[in-house]
Amino acid sequence: MLPQGFIQDLVSRVDIVEVVGRHVELKKAGINHKGLCPFHGEKTPSFIVSPSRQTYHCFGCGAHGDAIRFLTEQGGLGFMDAVRELAQQVGLQVPENSASPEDRARAAQEREQRATLSELLTRASDHYRRALKASPRAIDYLKRRGLTGAIAARFGLGYAPDGWRTLASVFPRYDDPQLAECGLVIVQGEDEAEQKRYDRFRDRIMFPIRSVRGDVIGFGGRVIDQGEPKYLNSPETPVFHKGQELYGLFEARQALRERGYALVVEGYMDVVALAQSGFGNAVATLGTACTADHVAKLFRFTESVVFSFDGDAAGRRAAARALEAALPHATDLRSIRFLFLPPEHDPDSYVREHGAQAFDDAVAAAVPLSAQLLVQAAVDCDLATAEGRSRMLGQARPLIEQLPDGLLREQLMSELAQRGGVDLATLTAHWSRTGGRRDRAAAAAEPGERRPAAFRPRAMGGLRAPPQTATLLDRSAWLLARHAALWQALPADDHDLLASQPSPYGGFFAALERVCHDHGPMTMAALLDELERDAEADTLRPLLARVRGFHEFEHDEPKAEIDAVLHRLRQRAVDDELQWLIESGELSDAATERRNALLALRAELKAPTPPAETGGPRR
Repeated sequence: MLPQGFIQDLVSRVDIVEVVGRHVELKKAGINHKGLCPFHGEKTPSFIVSPSRQTYHCFGCGAHGDAIRFLTEQGGLGFMDAVRELAQQVGLQVPENSASPEDRARAAQEREQRATLSELLTRASDHYRRALKASPRAIDYLKRRGLTGAIAARFGLGYAPDGWRTLASVFPRYDDPQLAECGLVIVQGEDEAEQKRYDRFRDRIMFPIRSVRGDVIGFGGRVIDQGEPKYLNSPETPVFHKGQELYGLFEARQALRERGYALVVEGYMDVVALAQSGFGNAVATLGTACTADHVAKLFRFTESVVFSFDGDAAGRRAAARALEAALPHATDLRSIRFLFLPPEHDPDSYVREHGAQAFDDAVAAAVPLSAQLLVQAAVDCDLATAEGRSRMLGQARPLIEQLPDGLLREQLMSELAQRGGVDLATLTAHWSRTGGRRDRAAAAAEPGERRPAAFRPRAMGGLRAPPQTATLLDRSAWLLARHAALWQALPADDHDLLASQPSPYGGFFAALERVCHDHGPMTMAALLDELERDAEADTLRPLLARVRGFHEFEHDEPKAEIDAVLHRLRQRAVDDELQWLIESGELSDAATERRNALLALRAELKAPTPPAETGGPRR
C-alpha cells in the first residue's frame, strides 16, 4: 500500500481540469467547468468538473471521482498506473516502501517486463508499417478492400514480409528470449544449441492490437491470398490476454461518446472498414468468443452495446455466447442489442453495398437483449406442447439467474411465465423450491431493500477510504471471502456498491465477482489464492494479507453482519453525494432532481433502525 497521505498529496497537486480536459471538451460554468459526460451518451452537458474540490461529477449517470479515478475509468489504466502517470506529471516520486522487499522487487520486475515487451512489439509494428509502404502487393490488397492510406495509418496497419527471419534485421539479437515471450518469434526444440527460430507472422497484413492506453500489446495477421489460418493472432503473453482485450477500442474511444454505443463485430477488417465508413465505434474480439470481461470493459466507456453477427448458424452460436457474457451486466439503465445481417454479408460488405444510412437503420432495428433471451430459451422447444414449454422454461432459468435484480428481470419472468403456460407466482415458487440462487436472495432481502438502479447509491469521495469506512470494508472483505456464497446471494446493486468503493476495496470486490462467476463458491484459502493471481494483485496484496490474518468474527450470523455493513455504506454514499451537490452550487434541473431523489433515499435509509453493529475481526 502507498504511505498514508500520499494519494491526498498527489490529488491536491494535480489540476483535474487539465487531466479531464485532455479527454473532454470543457467550458467554464461559474466556478466549475462543464462538458458532455464521457461515461454515457448525452446531448446536453451534465458533467461537472470542480477545481476547488478536485473532483468530477455527472448528474446524468452519477459518475464521480478524482483525477486518479478518471484515468482508471475513462482511460482504462490500472490504479497504480494512474498514480504513476499523475505523479510523473507533477514531479512526485511514487513511494512503495510499505510492501515487503520481495513484493516490491517482484512488482518492479513485472512492470519492467511489461514495458520491455511492449517496446519490442512497438518496434516490430514500426517495421511492419515500413514494410507495407515497400510492398505494392500488400498495398494493392488493402486498396481492393476499399481502405485508404489515411485509415491504414490511423490503425497502424502493416505487412509482415514473406521471409522466415525478417525480424532479425530489426532487433540486435534475434535469439533474445523476450522476442519469443512477446509472441513475435517461434522457438522449436528443447536443446538450446539446436533450437530453430523463425518469425511467427509471415506474408500477412498486420493489425497492431493496442491497449486502451495506446501501447502495442499484440498483433493480428491476415493472409493476403489463400492460406490457413486466415487470421493468426499473437499468443497469450504477460501483456496480451485475448479474453480481456478488444481490437480497436483505443481508436474507438471518441466515437463511442459521439455515437453513444459500441458496435461489436467479428473481424479486424470489419473494424477498420467500418471506421472508414463513419462507424468509428466498432470493436472486435480477438479470435475468441465474447467474454464477461469484454462486456465489462465496454461498459466503462458506454451504456449501450450492439453485437453484430452473421445470420447463419455460426453467427447464432456466437450470439448465444455473447448473450451469456452480457447478462450479468444488463442493468435497467443499460442497452444491449443484437444485429443479425443477411448470411451473405458482414458489416463491411453490407455498408459498401447498401450505404451507411442503411447500416444505421439496421442498427436501430437490432434485437433487444430481452427478445434474444426469449429466442435462445426457446431453441429446440415445441411451445405447442406442455413438454416443449417446460423445456423452454428450464433452458431460460440459467439465463434469468444471471440477470441483475431489476425491472428488466421481473418483466422477463412475467413474459416467460406467460409463454410457458403458467402464472408468475407458480413459476417463481417452483424455481424457489428447486434452489434458484436469485430467488433465495430475493426471499432473504429486507423489505424495501430493492430500488430502481437509477437511485442506487454511488461511492463518492477520493480513492482512499476514510478510516471508519475502511473498517467497514475490511469487515466486508473478510466476511465475503470467508462465506463466498454470501456474495452470490447479494443483489446486483450491492455488488455495484461494493465494487465502486475506493481502492483497494473496489478492486477486491470486482475480482471476487470474477472468481465467483468463473468458479462458484470456494473455500477462503482457495479464493484468496485465486485473487493472488488476479491482474490487479499488486494493488490487492496488502488487503489480502490483512484478510488472511483475520480470525472468526464474534458475530455468529454473517448474513446479518454483511447487511449491517451494507446499510452503513449506503448511508455514507448518499451523504457524500449530497455534500458534493451542495458544495458544487449546481442548480440545473438534473442536479435538483438528483438532490431530491437523494434526500428521499436518505430518509428511507435512516427511517428503520439499522441492524446492530458488532465487533470486528480479531487478529
